[in-house]
Amino acid sequence: MTQPNTSQPETLILQTDDGYAITALRYAATAPLRGNLVVAGATGVPQGFYRNFAAFAAAQGYTTLTLDYRGIGLSKPKTLRGFRMRYLDWARQDLSAAVDVMASDSVPLFMIGHSFGGHAFGLLPNHRRVARFYTFATGAGWHGWMPGLEQLKVKLMWGVIGPLMTWWKGYLPWSKLGMGEDLPLGVYQEWKHWCSYPRYFFDDPAMGLQVQDLFDGVTTPIVAANATDDLWAPPASRDAFMAGYRYTDMQAVDIDPKGRGLGAIGHMGYFRRQAQPLWEDALGWFGEYRKPVAAATA
Repeated sequence: MTQPNTSQPETLILQTDDGYAITALRYAATAPLRGNLVVAGATGVPQGFYRNFAAFAAAQGYTTLTLDYRGIGLSKPKTLRGFRMRYLDWARQDLSAAVDVMASDSVPLFMIGHSFGGHAFGLLPNHRRVARFYTFATGAGWHGWMPGLEQLKVKLMWGVIGPLMTWWKGYLPWSKLGMGEDLPLGVYQEWKHWCSYPRYFFDDPAMGLQVQDLFDGVTTPIVAANATDDLWAPPASRDAFMAGYRYTDMQAVDIDPKGRGLGAIGHMGYFRRQAQPLWEDALGWFGEYRKPVAAATA
């Protein structure tokens, strides 16, 4: 395949419907344009983590946009203490603004998700503008889907470490644990709450029916790929969550890292350089897309 584009991306400031300024980076296609692409990142992961993938996609003919959700990376305020937001704002406001900027009448729009990105897609008010969606590492977040030792770590995080750290700082200083970007308090609180359910927010009595109605409106074809060594989102966890996309063509893919010679993938390795064959899988599937022919009118 074409070598990755090494040119600098263009910085964009996206204005959301509620008036927040989101910083995004756009990697222009350096091969004949095949489509536009938005990367919907994981919780607490800054957009720079996806730069190698974005450059690779641009070299294959996909103008690619990454973004930092509000409170994260280049889109965070001076301090997270007192910063108020809902976890769902990342989808309904921030990612939605990215879709609007990248949607075009001349080429199809695709989306790549990572973990939270697979949750976010069903919440988008404009998901119909996306022709195909491919997500890695999306799962329900419930500790019961995880191996025993990982269950203990997660229970310790939610039951002891998280409450103490948020009491101390007023937000979750995730970076002090080497886990990623610090998280706004609202993100931490809702994430913790929904991870207590086997099917994440679908099982939450306060919002399950509302969320299911939104997901029932999704008809965009989806591929959900999870590595068998992903301790946070193993295939069983993926299946529990992705069952919420009830009215679309949803393909589940189990990735055997050893069998494919990829080395360890875990929850974060999907976007490291050794995972390039996985990128080729996703872009190859996007490349198979053909715009439906409109039905003739009488």
